[in-house]
Amino acid sequence: MTAITDDQNETGDRWDDGLIARRADGRPETGSTGGASADGEGDGPLEGSLLAGDDHLPIGGTYGGPLRDRLNALRELLGLSQTRLDGKTLAEAGRVLDEAAARQRLSSRHTVVAIAGATGSGKSALFNALAGVRIAETGLRRPTTSAPIACIWSEGAAGLLDRLAIPGRLRRKPLAGGDGDEQLHGLVLVDLPDHDSAVVRHREQVERVLALVDAVIWVVDPEKYADAALHERYLRPLAGHAEVTFVVLNQIDRLPGEATDQVLDDLRRLLDEDGIALGEHGEPGATVLALSALTGEGVGELREMIGAFVQERSAAARRLSADVDAAAAKLRPVYVADGRTGLDERAREDFSARLAEAIGATAAGEAAEREWRRNAGRACGTPWLRLWRWYERKRMPGAASAEPPAPTEEEPTARQRVEQAVRTVADEAAHGLPAPWGQAVREAAARGAKGLPEALDELAAREAAETKGRPLRPAWWPAAVLAQASMTLLQVFGGLWLVGQIVGVLEPGLIPPVLVMLAGIVGGPLVEWACAAATRGPARRYGQDARRRLHEAAAGCGRAKVLDPIAAELMRYREVREQYAAVSGSTKPGPGAVPGGVRTRIG
Repeated sequence: MTAITDDQNETGDRWDDGLIARRADGRPETGSTGGASADGEGDGPLEGSLLAGDDHLPIGGTYGGPLRDRLNALRELLGLSQTRLDGKTLAEAGRVLDEAAARQRLSSRHTVVAIAGATGSGKSALFNALAGVRIAETGLRRPTTSAPIACIWSEGAAGLLDRLAIPGRLRRKPLAGGDGDEQLHGLVLVDLPDHDSAVVRHREQVERVLALVDAVIWVVDPEKYADAALHERYLRPLAGHAEVTFVVLNQIDRLPGEATDQVLDDLRRLLDEDGIALGEHGEPGATVLALSALTGEGVGELREMIGAFVQERSAAARRLSADVDAAAAKLRPVYVADGRTGLDERAREDFSARLAEAIGATAAGEAAEREWRRNAGRACGTPWLRLWRWYERKRMPGAASAEPPAPTEEEPTARQRVEQAVRTVADEAAHGLPAPWGQAVREAAARGAKGLPEALDELAAREAAETKGRPLRPAWWPAAVLAQASMTLLQVFGGLWLVGQIVGVLEPGLIPPVLVMLAGIVGGPLVEWACAAATRGPARRYGQDARRRLHEAAAGCGRAKVLDPIAAELMRYREVREQYAAVSGSTKPGPGAVPGGVRTRIG
């Protein structure tokens, strides 16, 4: 059979579909041609091209459990990531899902295998050898294959060929009754243009079809098997697709002696450097073998391998699984964190402490403690000391209440401290996260920080008002006041006793009234000192209680406005990280995974 050349495409020549019609009527055609070649000569008996409108059977099946779970996880992963990642980052994963859905709707009984290679590698000759008839043109003129040509070993593959955009005139069947027809039942073999063709359109067709087929046979020759373009542009990027890859060293008839083994060993070395696992010793990986399409040496072995490969009916699933692996590898930088991530208890406590410091919780506690002691001094101090203090206030108005003015550049809640506290906790939460999720954490913290200084101001004012309404004295203060009053009365009584003796109203006796006066004079300061000592503990506890209430209020406000939104973003990252682990096939979350619970360490 002749090949489809650019000249024929341009002149509009078509294959003679009448051949198929005659065979459908049961009329044998011996020596008929499937179409006219460029020189008008026939190429022998064969089945003609399939009709372009051949309806494929609805025999697409569902994917197996692991692959189905990975695809579902990938779909869920993209849904969770839409608002966090840009479309360009998710494009490849979306394409994999689309291709998986498209392939699932088509025949699961067929395996699409492409034959790819460089100019002069003999891929078209191998294509003809496998088909048992000349379908693709071979020769010295390059390129000889200008468009993908398909050979189908069984019916029902029209949908797959439509997906590859191979028109009906380029769809062929192998020689009727040819060797290996039953063995290759279900095979769709596609001969591609040269991947190194000087025609850009040819290279574009190669890349388009390679993204859609189930497996690839790469044909190399002894001269260009180490071509950098082949390894860097195709083999290395598709290293993860080793299980659906065949690498064939063609034209071994040109190699003398043991040169074939030497070239094969070097080819395996290059494939290993490309990261392609080799299917040797029963391990899964790429198949590497040598043959000669011209002499037929090794072609039968390749046909048997392809037949066994096709009969497994797993190539499509393997290809999709490799595609998912490749998509997961590209997405790894945006889903896998460097080390442990999140906020631990220490970071949350530090954040609450910074907010409490910003609203002056420590200063408020110290002020409350001083106020407690001041009230104790007023209630339990001697009347003469209180009288002296009253005199001092009268003599120098405002001296007692003078306090250093607050710096004019600071706001009531020290806004800069609040903002710094938010930035610090956001940076700690985002540390180690992939860039998109770290940015999401910082944005959530920034949104929550809006209005936080004002809310803290309100809390401080409300707490101050509640503090003023609380009693600033313990239950034993009335007894202390009564004891101080008794000491004062003793002083007064002793003084009056002495005056009475001086004026002659009372009998003389200096010692008793002096002892009474001394008891009152010494007892008053002693009562005041005892009260001051007794108030240290309660005053300290009162100050600590005031500081604790402000700290708790600030912590609650910070948690509601900042920590909870951060925890929500970390929980969202935990969900996508778990989905990514399912997509990548990991049995463990690995570094950067976020265990459950936002109140424990997220890491």
